[in-house]
This record gives sequence, C-alpha cells and structure tokens, in this order.
Amino acid sequence: MKERRVYVAVHGGAGYHGVLSEQSVKSALKRACARALRGAPLDDSSALSVVERAIAVLEDDEHLNAGYGSNLTIDGTVECDAAVMDGLSGDFGSVGAVPGLKNPIKLASTLLRHSREPDPLGRIRPMTLVASGACSFASSQGIQTVASNEMISPRATQEWQKWKSRLDHPVDGDPGNLPQDAMQDTVGAVAWDNEGNLAAGVSSGGLLLKYSGRIGEAATFGAGCWAQQSRSERSGMACSISGAGEHIMRGGLARVLGEALQSQQSDDSELDTHHILLRILNQQFTEPMRQRGEQMPNAGILLLTKEQGEDDEAVRKLWCAFTTESMAVAYASTTIPSPKASILRRPVSTGSAVDADKSSVFITALPIHR
Repeated sequence: MKERRVYVAVHGGAGYHGVLSEQSVKSALKRACARALRGAPLDDSSALSVVERAIAVLEDDEHLNAGYGSNLTIDGTVECDAAVMDGLSGDFGSVGAVPGLKNPIKLASTLLRHSREPDPLGRIRPMTLVASGACSFASSQGIQTVASNEMISPRATQEWQKWKSRLDHPVDGDPGNLPQDAMQDTVGAVAWDNEGNLAAGVSSGGLLLKYSGRIGEAATFGAGCWAQQSRSERSGMACSISGAGEHIMRGGLARVLGEALQSQQSDDSELDTHHILLRILNQQFTEPMRQRGEQMPNAGILLLTKEQGEDDEAVRKLWCAFTTESMAVAYASTTIPSPKASILRRPVSTGSAVDADKSSVFITALPIHR
C-alpha cells in the first residue's frame, strides 16, 4: 500500500519578531502543524481541512494577530478577517470585520462549502460575508460565537491603551509612529493532501487602531491567499500572504503570483520560482507602492508549489519571501510529523553602497519535499 502523505506549512506573520516573543510564536506554529496533521489520515485529511485546523490553532493563541490576541480597532474592539481557497475547484470563502467569533477561519471554510450547495431559489451564493451578516450566518451554521470582550487579550489591551492615549494626547502635537512589532499582521497556512490537492488560508485581526469596519487582504479575493491547480493536476500552487493589507490589496498580490507561476508552467519551461517571487515583490509590489510614497511597503509570502519531477511524479517545494525584517514559519508532514519552526530574518545590512543596491526582498526555500 502506498504511504499516505499530507504536508502543511504555516506562518505567523511578516513583520518584526522580538527575542522575547520568539519562543512563544514558534511554539504556536508547531502546535498548529501538529494539530493540522492529527486528523490525517484517519479523519478528514483534505487540504482544505488541514488548512482550517492549522489556522484555528493560531487564532486561539494570544501571541498572534488573529482571533484571540488580535489587534484592537480604534474603538477598542476586535474585528477579524479570514479566507480559504481550494486549489482543486478554485472555490473561495471569506469573512470580514467579524466580531465575537472564536475562529473566523471556520466561518470562512463553512461559507466556502456552503457556496457549493444548490440554492432553493437558484440564487448565487456568496463568497464573502462581513460584520453582522457574517455573525448571523455563523449562528445559523452552529459555529461557536463568544461575547465580543472575550476576544480581547491583555497584550492587545495594553498596546491599545498606550497608542490610543498617544493619539488622543500627543506630546508637542506629535503622537509618534506605531512601532514595528505593533504592525505585525496576519497568520496563514498552505497544505497538500494525499490526493495531491492544494489549499491555502489566511486570518488576521488587522492593523492596530484600524478604523472599525476596515477589511484587509485576509478577506479579499486574490489578495491574502490563493490556490490553483492545472487541469492535469501535475502543477499548481498555494500561497498565504502577510503584511500591510492596503498595499497587498492594491496589487492583488496572491492572484498575481498564482498567474505568474501558471504562465511559466504552461510554457513547459523549467519553473524558476525564486525569480518569479523576486520579480513580483520588486516590480509589481514594492516599486508601485514606492511611487505612491510608501517607502517601506510590507509583505510576506508563504508559497507551496507543485512541480513536475522525474518519472512524471509531482514534486512539492516550499518557499518563503518577505520585504520585512522577519517572518515566522513552520512546516511538517505525515512522513516527518515533528514540526520545524523558524523565525527567518533578513541579513543585517552593513550600510554600504553594495547593500543599498540589493533587492529589498529576502527569499529562501524550505526543505518540506521529503
């Protein structure tokens, strides 16, 4: 009997990861990988379900900006975004600005599956629900809701109090800028199941002191996550995006990456994933944002690709690319179930002219292929 194989990779956001929080973040990522694989292969080990289980663990951890522990809005509340996408069907489900929901990713996944069912009146079923409508749908589907204040962590409260006070009572008219670690954004996951299918997901509490009702890349089609497969199912990709949502949405970053990879794979040329990531993040993300006056546009990508190997066997490869100081990732599989977690960091610049000419993008491949 052929050995069953399921692969999962998760991220805890692209941004800034201080030494004090490093172990807590890595522990959360490892737990997410382990829990995601616990259902495989005996229970539901579809790529979509693996992604949902992984992200739900990250949403429950107070050290990450998703679910419990989310950054607070300007009004001191938690409003979450989340999305999932199935590479086999192209189905997508997302929710935005949702309060009082323990695991927004479960609602996004339920909405995706709901969209596959026939409607009694022939209506087109939604891909995205927001705010009170999303909450009503959650209740109708038996998804756990909680009192809004139960989603607020002590850490998030402290950060909100500090920066809301500075905003309301600036010193000499200058409230200062939010620190890098207060802007860390978004968690996510990608997965490959035993049938070779791919899926991706993302979840976020958004930026600290965001406007109430703001929706970021984690709820936007083509921005926060993307998954696709060729008709032959011999090639494909799944990615989860992190960073400044408004910047990512402007470029439709996740979909643009998927289209670039698909275009090269359809040309029957050897896939140069490193080059594609570099081009997308430099030419189609960083440069347009700099032209708009954003000197340090933030984005991070966790990417799982399906490529053609020897003897027509599909080969999986995992990549991470980011423009920020660091990005937290972890990965595991049913063949190597002990998760590996890392805080990937950009090499320290020497401040030389040579460094100034280097790309702002850090890219690395991760050994998930075994």
